[in-house]
Amino acid sequence: MADTSSRTLRLLSLLQGRRYWPGSELAERLQVSARTLRRDVDRLRELGYPIQAQRGVDGGYQLAAGTALPPLVVDDEEAVALAVGLQVGAQGGVEGTAEASMRALTKVIQVMPARLRRRVEALTAATVSATWGSTAQVAVDPAILTTTAMACRDTERLRFSYTAASGEQTDRHVEPYRLVLLGRRWYLVCYDLARQDWRSFRLDRLTGPRGTGARFRPRELPAADAAAFVQAGIGSFAAAYEVEALVDAPAETVRKRYGRWATVEAVTETRSRIRMTVDQLDWPMLLLGSLGADFQVIAPPELLDQVRDWGLRFSRAGLQPGGLAARGS
Repeated sequence: MADTSSRTLRLLSLLQGRRYWPGSELAERLQVSARTLRRDVDRLRELGYPIQAQRGVDGGYQLAAGTALPPLVVDDEEAVALAVGLQVGAQGGVEGTAEASMRALTKVIQVMPARLRRRVEALTAATVSATWGSTAQVAVDPAILTTTAMACRDTERLRFSYTAASGEQTDRHVEPYRLVLLGRRWYLVCYDLARQDWRSFRLDRLTGPRGTGARFRPRELPAADAAAFVQAGIGSFAAAYEVEALVDAPAETVRKRYGRWATVEAVTETRSRIRMTVDQLDWPMLLLGSLGADFQVIAPPELLDQVRDWGLRFSRAGLQPGGLAARGS
């Protein structure tokens, strides 16, 4: 049975790696007869894999698209690439995929052998993400993401150290509830056992999370959902700017370049409107300035003031040969 199971997995891996396999070549790869190959194909079909067969002398097999996604078989290199890619997604690399990437990463890391985990950690440590402006995504250690995510899923009490905005460090013992990606930051929503109340913690300020092995019955969150709880908690502390600007460029052109960070809508065929929420104004300044098109700031007034200030400085730099040296001479 062990040999049959191993061979069936090998067959699945081969079918997933190439669009079409001649039956004779597939049987030769597996070192089995055509009859045994047909039985193995039937086993995979029973498990839900939609395998199509082409009969005849030159007949063969191919894995077709089905109505549901069946389990996939990946090799070591593919597993490492998958984990690293999911880490990028979990950090908000692609709009709308962060939380799904986090769930998938948790599943992959849980079953990954230690030797592959070390390769993922080494590759992640050697990789630097390039971002513009001071409003870039706040990096979180993938190990912290996966540890806290699994504790939420498994309803397992968690201990960790936390550094507040004031610099004060405390040890926490919590019942984790949900992870929330808000803006560019991950938050852990949990019930703090020492303080007997609900709290949210920024993951980039959290270190050394470890499961205690103690399970708990989930409590009722005093909010509509975890995201609403986080927003209510930080609303009075986070200064947010609602940016709106008109750009003399087609919406499709602007959306292709900056749709990941901003909402873009067409005003006319050659003019578009950009909206975004930021906590600092450097990033929208860089975005608008790099479009290569005229633009008009609608809101907020602080951004309009900053545009005027930057404009004056750039004008002075263009008029003065030698820059600061010329001004000081």
